[in-house]
Amino acid sequence: MKRRDLIKAMIGMTVATACGQASSPTPTPASGGAAPTATKAAASTSGGTATSSSKLKVAFVYPAPVGDAGWSWAHDQGRQEIQQKFPDIETAYQENVPENPADAERVIRDFARKGFKIIVTCSFGYMDSTIKVAQEFPDTVFIHISGYKTAKNVGTAFGKIEEPRYVSGMLAGKMTKRNVLGYVAAFPIPEVIRGINAFTLGVRAVNPAAKVKVVWTNTWYDPQKERQAAESLIDSGADVVAQHQDSPATQQAAEARNVYGIGYDSDMHNAAPHANLTSPIWHWGVYYTQLVQQVKAGTWKSEQYWGGWKDGIVDLAPLNTVVPADIKQQIEAEVNKFKSGEKTIFTVFAGPLKDQQGQVKVPQGQSMTGDQILNMNWFVEGVEGTIPQ
Repeated sequence: MKRRDLIKAMIGMTVATACGQASSPTPTPASGGAAPTATKAAASTSGGTATSSSKLKVAFVYPAPVGDAGWSWAHDQGRQEIQQKFPDIETAYQENVPENPADAERVIRDFARKGFKIIVTCSFGYMDSTIKVAQEFPDTVFIHISGYKTAKNVGTAFGKIEEPRYVSGMLAGKMTKRNVLGYVAAFPIPEVIRGINAFTLGVRAVNPAAKVKVVWTNTWYDPQKERQAAESLIDSGADVVAQHQDSPATQQAAEARNVYGIGYDSDMHNAAPHANLTSPIWHWGVYYTQLVQQVKAGTWKSEQYWGGWKDGIVDLAPLNTVVPADIKQQIEAEVNKFKSGEKTIFTVFAGPLKDQQGQVKVPQGQSMTGDQILNMNWFVEGVEGTIPQ
C-alpha cells in the first residue's frame, strides 16, 4: 500500500474481471518505518521458519504493525481466516518492513528460502522487490497487493474500494451541517486520488453544495501527522473528516473535537465510538481463500485480480447509531444496489463528470474505463486542494 514516486507513465493491466483493460498506479515513497520485526504465526517459529515441510506454507509481508487497526491489520485478519479454514497450511508474517529494496528483498527472499510456497507482499512499494525475488524462485507463487507488474509466478490483487467510499461519501454529505468536509490523504497517486473523487461524488450526489478539502501527509502510517492533518481540517471548518491512512488517528481527532469521521481499512468505531460514522473496509480473506484453493488444486495462474463489493472483498462497516433512521435507510438501500451488482465502480465514475475547473471530463451517458479509473490523476468538481507533481 505504500509507494515510491509518482510516475506519470502508467502501464496497462488486464484485470481479471469483466471490466476489461485497466492499469494501476506506480511506486511511491518509502514509509521510513522501523526495522523489520520477526514474528510468528500458526505453526511457524519466530522469523517464519516452518516446523513441517509437508504443509503448504503461506507468508505475508506487512508495511506497518498488525496492531495499526488499518491496512496491515486488515490483511492479517485475512491471514487468520485462511489459517482457520485450512488447518493443513502454515502461515507466517513479518510486520514493519520498510519499502526500500534492501529490506524488502531480504525479507521476501528469506521466506522463499524457507520454503514458503505462497508469498504475499502487502504494499505497493514492494512491487519491484517482489518481481526481482520471484525471478530467483520460479516454483514459488508471489502475490503483490495493488501493483501492476506480473510474471509467470507473480500475480497482483486489489479491490474496488471506491464503491464503499462513494456510499460513505453519501453518508458524510447527509451528516454535515457546515457543508465542509475534510480528507486526510497519504500520497498523491491514483489510488488515493480516485478514492477522494469517489468520496466527493458520493457527498455531492446528496448534497451538491458541499465541498471536500484535502490535506496531504506524505505518509501512510504516522498517527501524529495524521491527527495533525485532521485537526487542521477541523480548524478550517470541516465537521466530517475522512481518511486514506493506516491508523485511526483521524477518527480520534474527530472524537476529541466533537465532529464526525469516516474511517478506512477496518471498522474504526471502537477508536472513536461517538465520531466514527462508518468505514470502507477490506475482507482480504475472500481473495486469500481463493488463492489457497487454487494453489492447493494446482490451478493457480498469474492474474490481476480486481474484485468489487459484489465479490465480497470490500464492504462498509456498520453505521453508527447516531445516524438518523431515514438516512440509515437511504444508505442501506444504496449498499444493497452495490452488493447486488446493480451499481458498480463504473456507475460511480459515470458522466457527466467535471473537474475542478468545471470542464467536462466524462460526458453524459458515458463511464470511465477501468484503465482511466486506475490511472486517475485529476480531481472532480467539489474537491478543494491540489495534486502535487
